[in-house]
Amino acid sequence: MYQIFIGSLVLSLIHALIPNHWIPLIAISKTEKWTQRQTMLATAITGFAHTFSTILVGMAVGLIGFRLSSSYSVVSTLAAPLVLTGLGIVFIIIDLRGMRHHHHPDQTSSPVSGTGKSKWRAVIISLSVAMFFTPCIEIEAYYFQAGSIGWPGILIVSAVYLLMTIMVMLILVYLGFNGMKTFNSNFLEHHEKGITGVVLVALGLLAFFVKF
Repeated sequence: MYQIFIGSLVLSLIHALIPNHWIPLIAISKTEKWTQRQTMLATAITGFAHTFSTILVGMAVGLIGFRLSSSYSVVSTLAAPLVLTGLGIVFIIIDLRGMRHHHHPDQTSSPVSGTGKSKWRAVIISLSVAMFFTPCIEIEAYYFQAGSIGWPGILIVSAVYLLMTIMVMLILVYLGFNGMKTFNSNFLEHHEKGITGVVLVALGLLAFFVKF
């Protein structure tokens, strides 16, 4: 349980820090002259839409891991760690080759026309739909590992991922909205695959060699 919790925490933090999760919201809020309340609410709504779709896919992956582990003990002791390690290596290779396929809506201007609250709602609906249909692939593999211990593992990953992603997005958008200088996200933006890959490899090795 502790291993699943810590792994979920690290992956969720990296995921939430990815610039294209929150920078577009700051850009749009400045362009549309949203209030702080509108901006924070928009962040919470779009963040939830993104995490919700990721959790739905993750639960399906976790259930597959659970079903397999209940029939074949090798899944929890060997297959799941190998999946994490293998996927991590793939992400590292992708990063080294300069290939990036984890894209989210990178909109810096309003995608719809209108005025007042109706326009704000239209923008939020547009962003939420786009975010819903771009679930985070990186954390899905971890659901397979978590699923090997059943629903408790799946629920831990889901709860940590949901709370951490939305909370960090809210903090970063709040700082950006108020003109505060946030961390230099350039490295993370260009090497998110590599960073996530290293974490997945570490978690895979941890799951293989360390038994809690």
